[in-house]
Parts: sequence; C-alpha cells; structure tokens
Amino acid sequence: MPFLIACGATVAVDYDVAKDFSNYKTYDFYPTIDSGLSELDERRIEKAVDSILRRNGFVKSQHPDLWINYYGHEFLAPVRSTIGIGVGTGGSNGSVGVSGGIPVGTDEIQQLLTFDLVDAGADELVWQAVLDGRFKEYASPNQKRKYYLNGIEKVFSKFPPKH
Repeated sequence: MPFLIACGATVAVDYDVAKDFSNYKTYDFYPTIDSGLSELDERRIEKAVDSILRRNGFVKSQHPDLWINYYGHEFLAPVRSTIGIGVGTGGSNGSVGVSGGIPVGTDEIQQLLTFDLVDAGADELVWQAVLDGRFKEYASPNQKRKYYLNGIEKVFSKFPPKH
C-alpha cells in the first residue's frame, strides 16, 4: 500500500466528565468554519463525520444538541525512510569510513486535525479530539478520502466517551 498512514495515526481525547453524553442526539457543523484546510478537504471531512455519526445513531439537525467545529494544522515532514550507503577502507594500523543515507520516497504532510464538540444550549466545549497523522504530499483525491475516513473513524470511535 503506497500511502495510508491513518492506521498509524494517533488520537488524543479530552472531555467534560460532568456531562451526560447520552442526552446528545443531534449535531451540525458550525455555519462558518475556519479550518485552515482546502475546501475539498473540508468536504471530505464533513462527509466522513456525517457518515460515521449517522451510523452511530446521531441525526443532523438545524437545531442541534452539539455544534461541531474542526481545524487543521499541517506542515511538511521529511521522509523517514533512507537507504544507507557506506564506503570504507582499512589497513593494518586503522581504518577510514564514510557513510550516509539517501531519502527514499516523497515528503509527507503531517497533520493535526482537531475536532471540538460544543454543547449548543450551554455554548461550552464538552468534547475534543486531536488526530495526528501523515499522508503523502501528493496524495490522490481517493487516497485523501480514505485517509480522512479512516482517521475520523478512529476519532469518533471514542465518542461518546465511556465513563
């Protein structure tokens, strides 16, 4: 498989332990989201979230119990794989060697994608998750769709929290 890192992505979750999450049944995205991501990635993310939450019994509503906000922070991460090359010479009294690594593959985008779930009635943050993952710098649209779907599946597997 030439690209997918979502399986190795990590998810950190924090939430308000005083909240009864069984009261939340509906959701929607904030009307204006400043994600810092492309419009295409925003659509991929929202489709994945919709699919996962609906499968888990949540209903999208114009008057939601929960508002969803998300935002990303991306940076170029150098490739981690290298091929080592070494040259050496040795004699009876010592040796000299030179070695180095040649990068293999293309750079990757390291992305921190944060999801905030806000209680719409109280206007307070009740649950937050951060997805930390990587994908190829020149990933195809289908590869990015799979990356987001797999990563967001991981995120929302932790929602609602089990006290």
